[in-house]
Amino acid sequence: MANALRPSGAVLSSFVGNLSSRPCQRCFSSRALQAKQLRPTLARATLENRQPIVQKRTKYKTVEQAKSRYSLGPFSWKAGLLFVMTAGGLMWYFENEKERMRRKRIAEATKGVGRPKVGGPFELTDHNGKPFTSEMMKGRYSLVYFGFTRCPDICPEELDKMARMLDIVYEKSPASVIPLFVTCDPARDTPSALKEYLAEFHPALLGLTGTYEQIKDMCKKYRVYFSTPEHVKPGQDYLVDHSIYFYLMDPEGDFVEALGRQHSPEEGAKIIMDHMKDWQSSRR
Repeated sequence: MANALRPSGAVLSSFVGNLSSRPCQRCFSSRALQAKQLRPTLARATLENRQPIVQKRTKYKTVEQAKSRYSLGPFSWKAGLLFVMTAGGLMWYFENEKERMRRKRIAEATKGVGRPKVGGPFELTDHNGKPFTSEMMKGRYSLVYFGFTRCPDICPEELDKMARMLDIVYEKSPASVIPLFVTCDPARDTPSALKEYLAEFHPALLGLTGTYEQIKDMCKKYRVYFSTPEHVKPGQDYLVDHSIYFYLMDPEGDFVEALGRQHSPEEGAKIIMDHMKDWQSSRR
């Protein structure tokens, strides 16, 4: 009976093994306490040994910024600025080319076959009493105005404008334009009268006078309205009428463009300088 109740060796070994694999409550508590105490130390060691994360750098500061850079697609402020500058440059080029072609059409439209429609050869006398011919106009641009010294208001106003235009042009290109004042009243506008009158406006102005037939012929060639009577007595009072334009002539003596009262001195000077630039560019 005693042998029957004695456990077998296998059963006894299993029982003993189970007891050895199960820690007692005291041992478990001790180990838990040790782990709790070691946890901060392990955490610090982990932080100390951890390698810092290096973000991939591009031409931007971070990859995230690079992604944000293209969040709206390939368009950027640089591309927008380039587009605006290109568009502005093209507009400026086409506007200037359009204006240049307009000036070219005006200049070519005034030229006939063999001789200009406006202008032509003449022989007059300047306000110094010296001969002046159309050949002396060649080589430089000329600005020709027709008037008379006893004009009450229009001529002084236009001569003031002419003087201002000359100052603007001469500032950029000195002595590049010959300013001529042709009288429509040759009987009273002698060389000395012209010299005294024009000295009040600009030192470069050159007055031209001549016989009645010479002045009438020049007015006809320049398409200037001329109503001065031919045979007048000394001291006789009469009316003088004329066209109010500045005639711009190129270095070959051909008519280029007429500047009217609608042009300010600044606008007139710009037109003159633009034609001068066109002339220089065509000769290169």
